[in-house]
Amino acid sequence: MRGFFITIEGIDGAGKSTQARMLAAWLRERGREVVVTREPGGTRLGEHLRRALLDGEAQVSPAAELLLYAADRAQHIEQVIRPALAEDRTVVCERYADSTAAYQGYGRGLDLEFVHRLNWFVTSGLEPDLTLLLDLPPQRARERMTGTPDRLERETAAFHQRVAQGYQELARAHPQRIRVIDAALAPEQVFRQVAQVVSDCLDERGRSVKGGEE
Repeated sequence: MRGFFITIEGIDGAGKSTQARMLAAWLRERGREVVVTREPGGTRLGEHLRRALLDGEAQVSPAAELLLYAADRAQHIEQVIRPALAEDRTVVCERYADSTAAYQGYGRGLDLEFVHRLNWFVTSGLEPDLTLLLDLPPQRARERMTGTPDRLERETAAFHQRVAQGYQELARAHPQRIRVIDAALAPEQVFRQVAQVVSDCLDERGRSVKGGEE
């Protein structure tokens, strides 16, 4: 049996890392083997690419940005995601192909058809079983950010608004896979939504989680 593949998406500041950690702990309490990973990153090559892509001083063209994210994903799938799924593990990944469509397609204005074809080529059609879209207005997300902003976090409000709108378009196009979560609440309240959606999805697939406290 192939493992279960969950991705967590949303604009910068939506709380993806927090929800990934909480979800992994919740699943482990219920007896599932979980691999938590992220894009860009997740592999040695990916971490090098992450530093280059998010370097606040770097000048990266939209086309170069798109191809660097694609290279990161190709390595990540081969080295981390497919092996984990082959071992019947649950993969929880912060960002995946939807991020490329939202940021480089909608945000940068690159040709969406080409972005989708590139994603398909890189992933060989490997889609998440479930995508959790943490929905948060860009201004609220910006208010949550702490520390020195990275290259993408420094982008204009208009850019982040286009990304947020792109995610909504993707959610409307893929309602069975992408489930929208209200991320404006406290982390614990957000996670209650996450846990319910994941539990329902696993039930639908005949892979219910049991044990632990809800």
